[in-house]
Amino acid sequence: MNEIEMLRDALGLLKDREQVAERLLDSSAKHSFDPDKELDWDAPFEEGKWFWPPELVSLYDTPMWQRMSEEQRIQLSRHESAALASLGIWFEIILMQLLIRHIYDRPTTSAHVRYALTEIADECRHSMMFARLIQKSDVPAYPVTRLHHNLGRLFKTISTTPGSFTATLLGEEILDWMQRLTFPDERIQPLVRGVTRIHVVEEARHVRYAREELRRQMVTAPRWEAEYTRLVSGEFARIFSVAFINPKVYSDVGLDRREAVAQVKASGHRREVMQTGAKRLTDFLDDIGVLRGVGRKLWQSSGLLA
Repeated sequence: MNEIEMLRDALGLLKDREQVAERLLDSSAKHSFDPDKELDWDAPFEEGKWFWPPELVSLYDTPMWQRMSEEQRIQLSRHESAALASLGIWFEIILMQLLIRHIYDRPTTSAHVRYALTEIADECRHSMMFARLIQKSDVPAYPVTRLHHNLGRLFKTISTTPGSFTATLLGEEILDWMQRLTFPDERIQPLVRGVTRIHVVEEARHVRYAREELRRQMVTAPRWEAEYTRLVSGEFARIFSVAFINPKVYSDVGLDRREAVAQVKASGHRREVMQTGAKRLTDFLDDIGVLRGVGRKLWQSSGLLA
């Protein structure tokens, strides 16, 4: 048994990096999509259909939600869908830069690097797909605040490699959970279902790549790097949870922004949605030693970990 095969964490033996990448490259060759050709961008939206499952809309089951008309609820889902697409673009641009940093010093002919480049190509298509969905929806794009934009810039600069892959999973897995509920839901606009279906299929490979590499990094990283990763990833979880929905969506559909934000913060349903969406990830991070010490407290303060 060679040194690579002997690496082990709480989940068992780590898989060979090249073998994982080869399987992901094979899957990419069989199951990749061109959204411009795959989706019917010219079809009009269907009257009365949602743009996001109502149970996943931030105000669902709040007093404000109870007072809203069905039309206003659907309009809020339209704006929140655009806000999440905007968040996705911001996050994927960060992710692409982190992946390029990760492979900069690695052998360019390795399967591991070739898959990273394949994933970057996927993320380029996803970002363009999300931008086109926002334009088609005829609502504003919802960029993150200037503060979060600049914190993202800082994170890209100071992140460790395991920190980068933890952030990757944070950005991918919660949205993935929501999108897995969205694409089979016949209440939802067909175009939104098509966008989420493509994203779910391709993101499954990205999650596998990030999980396998994060396990390896947490086993091999120096102690200082592991501790630093726990701290920075906890702070990024706090930023991500705040940036998840841009509060401008509320005023754009005629609601009191301050009151809406307060009701979302107080909503037990919303807290349950976010923690359920994050649970698969937080269980994994707990198993491999990321959720410890001060970092764990930061994850708890984000609302993503009970």
